[in-house]
Amino acid sequence: MAGTGFGEIIGPASVLMGAAAVAVPVFRHLGLGSVLGYFAAGALVGPSAFRLFTDTSAILHFSELGVVMFLFVIGLELRPHKLWAMRGQIFGLGLAQVSAATAALMLAGIVLFDLSSPIAFVAGAGFVLSSTAVIMSVLQDRGEISTAEGQKSVSILLFEDLMIVPLLGVVAFLSPLSQGQTGWTDILIALAALSLLLGVTRWGINPLFALLAKARTREVMTAGALLVVLGAALLMDAVGLSMAMGAFLAGVMLSSSSYRHQIESDIEPFRGLLMGLFFLAVGMALDFSVVMAEWKLLLSILAAFTVAKGIVVYTVARLFGASNHQALHRTSMFLQGGEFAFVLYAASMSGGIIDARENALLTTVVILSMALTPLLMLAADRLLITELSMEGVDVAHEQEGRILLIGFGRFGQIVSQVLLSKGITLTVIDVDPDRIRDAGRFGFKVYYGDGAELSTLRQSGASTAEAILVCTDDPKTALQIVTLAKHEFPQAKLLVRSYDRGHAVDLVRAGVDYQIRETVESAYLMGSEGLRALGYPDLDVAEASDDIRRRDARRLAEQVQGDLMSGLDQLHAQLVAEPLIEQSTTKNKVA
Repeated sequence: MAGTGFGEIIGPASVLMGAAAVAVPVFRHLGLGSVLGYFAAGALVGPSAFRLFTDTSAILHFSELGVVMFLFVIGLELRPHKLWAMRGQIFGLGLAQVSAATAALMLAGIVLFDLSSPIAFVAGAGFVLSSTAVIMSVLQDRGEISTAEGQKSVSILLFEDLMIVPLLGVVAFLSPLSQGQTGWTDILIALAALSLLLGVTRWGINPLFALLAKARTREVMTAGALLVVLGAALLMDAVGLSMAMGAFLAGVMLSSSSYRHQIESDIEPFRGLLMGLFFLAVGMALDFSVVMAEWKLLLSILAAFTVAKGIVVYTVARLFGASNHQALHRTSMFLQGGEFAFVLYAASMSGGIIDARENALLTTVVILSMALTPLLMLAADRLLITELSMEGVDVAHEQEGRILLIGFGRFGQIVSQVLLSKGITLTVIDVDPDRIRDAGRFGFKVYYGDGAELSTLRQSGASTAEAILVCTDDPKTALQIVTLAKHEFPQAKLLVRSYDRGHAVDLVRAGVDYQIRETVESAYLMGSEGLRALGYPDLDVAEASDDIRRRDARRLAEQVQGDLMSGLDQLHAQLVAEPLIEQSTTKNKVA
């Protein structure tokens, strides 16, 4: 009996992992992205296709923890003062987009589909709140979360999360069963829960992790990290708020903690696994019988809602100062409905506002919109790329050189000077046409090409290069290039620029021949000059500098074997140093 129970758990888990392992690589290879691959895999194993799973609602609810953990990690990167600085965007841009889109979709429902006002409101409100899971995954994949545009998207999503309780209150008010006698009590309870969460995470978490750290057992720290995330999510869920928002706020309050890097590394494996499970569950929830029976109406509602919402998102973006390129990019991300629609529609059906058929219809529209988002974004990217002027820019094609240099920003330019001084033949590629034209005005030949694409590396001469120097400022791109080069071009030595200590550890583990943190040498020199400014003789300065270099090397070696908290005894002061300059394409990690 025990064995049967174990099999009942392992069997379904194996099916889910197998479906994802097959579908996701195929869809990524086709350029359609991993999210659509998860949707497709879920649809195939769900009740509408092979019927390997039938209780999709339970899986969907459990897998929402992936979104919760994802938002917690994002919160860890936003300090409270930075979140406070975003309040204008959250309650300005967010309010404008949500209110205008709700009105537009409600009007479309009434005029085009002859819906009653309550049903039109519910249908539009569910579609207005975009998918946090989809959009944040896209922002992370593209390294855009910390950019100015990425922060605006995050602000809109935060406001949408804040709208969950008010919208549920409106649904209760509209319900013919409740007769409008709900709302204020729920709002007061929600505010009390928020205050409790902020207080506990502000004053209680650091002492907790200090106590756990004394155990010197990583499993205990991992359990503590999971407790924080799940506790925040559970508290918000108990009062009807978004679990993801609760986890996000907990992350923000922990962003100043000296334990945040350890917490982040402990959460990461669970986050990725559960995010994939969430997208699988959304795919499973797609009801093919509804699609077949109501396909004309489904496509009509999907088209009307998508167009109406797209017009509003683009218009609001332009009114708030976005360029045409930025507005189109944001519009392509926010065209879909989101996971909150499932909750809102279910609550509306329970309250008698919509019936079971309408619930199934609207839910299917949202699922289809989420599945179409990667395709719409791909189309938008193709459209936006055509706006880039390629005048005076040559694409890398059958180039040859002893060294392939990827990335010609400030770092790459200085690296090239050392090599060119000895007459080394270089092939230099970059993805910024403006930078390539600027380099040409100074006499440098730089080709256009994305080093993270295998075809570009081959055309740039990676097959014959003696060394590949990765000088890009995007850590994720650098790791992608390293992975490709290690597998496809083993003859070339890999020398890579790293952003911070965490990135350096990843590169060492990936097997690069050499890595250097982009600010480390200048920091050593600045520290040495600081000692000279205080009157220390050159011998003492050199001794101090050599000592710090040895300590840093030992600490890095310990971190490669352990984690980012390893090797703290190599520091002269038990402080975790962090970059002081915000970096737009990656997380702020240990320097």
